Amino acid sequence: MEALNPDLSGKLLIAMPGMADPRFDHAVIFICAHSDEGAMGLIVNKPATEVRFSDLLEQLEIASDPGVRDIRVHIGGPVEESRGFVLHTTDYTSDQGTLQVDEGTAMTATLDVLEDIAHGRGPKSSLLALGYAGWGPGQLENELAQNGWLIGEAQHAVVFGRANEHKWSAALKGLGIDPLSLSPTSGTA
Repeated sequence: MEALNPDLSGKLLIAMPGMADPRFDHAVIFICAHSDEGAMGLIVNKPATEVRFSDLLEQLEIASDPGVRDIRVHIGGPVEESRGFVLHTTDYTSDQGTLQVDEGTAMTATLDVLEDIAHGRGPKSSLLALGYAGWGPGQLENELAQNGWLIGEAQHAVVFGRANEHKWSAALKGLGIDPLSLSPTSGTA
């Protein structure tokens, strides 16, 4: 039987209880790109508690306008942790390169998006992630086959909402699953 290999771009990966890798414990990951060559996504529910957007702007020598919102900085994943990725709504596009993920979401990894946000010209909704989660060819499919992740539809409130501590359970509830009913072990019938 041939395995299905759908494109998961624009979907959420929701970590199952008992995830072996502690970096992904209760993680909700928005998949930005998925192909036969691998996958790339951003964790949307793990804030970087020691880093503020205003500090990053200062470090990058980007002046900001008074009253500009201080967007949250997240730990996007364990790969290239010093590189920034802005996940945002499609009302914004960078001249230097924006990846349109799906109908409502895009990702930009160039400095101009930070400059535009700092001057109030950025996207309506955005999330800044440091680093990303990456999988080589077949790796994500293997993790899915091992019941490491659930796949869900991306919901704006889960991806861009501010209540990071509730995103995992909200993503599960979006699948009709009560988080308390999940077991960290699986079986076969």
